[in-house]
Amino acid sequence: MYKFHMPNTSEKLKFAKIVVKDQLYKVKENWQTSQSGKNALTKDPAYNAANPKHFIPMMDKERYGERTNAFDKIISATHKHFWDPLDKKYIDFDVPFDLENEHIVDPKGPFGLELDIPSVAERLTDKQKIKLNNESFRFVLSQILHGEQAALSLSASLCHVLRDPGAQEYAANQTREEARHVTGFTKYIESRWGSPYKVGPTLGRVADDIVSSDVVYKKIVGMQMMIEGLAMGAFAMAHEDTNDPVLKTLLKYTMSDEAFHHKFGKIWADRTVPKLSESEHIKVEDWAEKIFTELLFNLINPFEKKEVYASVGLDAKWVQQEFEKYIDQSDVIKEEMKKNNNIFRVLVKTLLKAHIITDRTKATYAEFVDMDELNAEDDTVAGQDIADEGVERLSVINALKKSA
Repeated sequence: MYKFHMPNTSEKLKFAKIVVKDQLYKVKENWQTSQSGKNALTKDPAYNAANPKHFIPMMDKERYGERTNAFDKIISATHKHFWDPLDKKYIDFDVPFDLENEHIVDPKGPFGLELDIPSVAERLTDKQKIKLNNESFRFVLSQILHGEQAALSLSASLCHVLRDPGAQEYAANQTREEARHVTGFTKYIESRWGSPYKVGPTLGRVADDIVSSDVVYKKIVGMQMMIEGLAMGAFAMAHEDTNDPVLKTLLKYTMSDEAFHHKFGKIWADRTVPKLSESEHIKVEDWAEKIFTELLFNLINPFEKKEVYASVGLDAKWVQQEFEKYIDQSDVIKEEMKKNNNIFRVLVKTLLKAHIITDRTKATYAEFVDMDELNAEDDTVAGQDIADEGVERLSVINALKKSA
């Protein structure tokens, strides 16, 4: 027979402490829940977010049943473009490439601007020209790798704060996909050069600003629209210019993922931008213009590539002087932006189609691209055809693996 045990004084104190802690939790719960979802510029409940320091609202029992279906098609398509960078059935990084004697990308393309400068080219032997072009592209791929890491970290941070289960599941999927991009570009750079270059100060600063921000619109506009838009343009240009079949495969698979990521930002724009007040729109528009301007001029700044020039015995300050002497950056940008897959042209088109750009800031972009021509184009993202090819190829590989 069970005998009832009267708690002693020590046990009563422990129980009292637990009760007090529970009461404090309830106060904390009520306060955090009252603050949840009050984000700057959130116009659609699908993008409501908790304070990143407040986890309690993520356990709100009502939240689980408030799932949007806006992202279901993107989520359900995930298996169609699955790939594993560590599985040679998808991609084999052991296939060699002769970096000493072959250009990894076309030296006359957008990634080899230094070789267009006569005084720079005259100082180099044929093999040094190949090395400079390949090292310059190594720098580009390194920045892409750092950008993929930023996308991974940002997606993970969205998982932590997005209240809508559908939006949260989408962010979790993107986190997984960005992780394989980090692995893929790491493996490729290791196979060709051993290690990447460090992040450039411009990209590093912008990425830190976006990823570290507690403001949801900065994360979505900054990464899902601007950085992802830049990525699609860069991947499309590199896919067109590369002579390395392994890189072509890596870019094609990555683009098959990124095309879906870009759609997440477009959904946000469609559901948010039309509902912004004038002051809110100005805030988003001015911030986007600032990021665009910084990325535009600084990512092609020769001074960010000191180590690249040092690899062939060139002084970065001298290259900077020669660059400014022979190449007008504005003219270079204007000429490059005429190409449909130019990374910055893709970015301008993304912002324009999202109705973020208005007459207030139109002049900033019109200096480099015909805005009327851009506006008349359809919404197709640069490189979508390559992404579609990637999805088709991956569907075949995945079907064969499943039947094996």
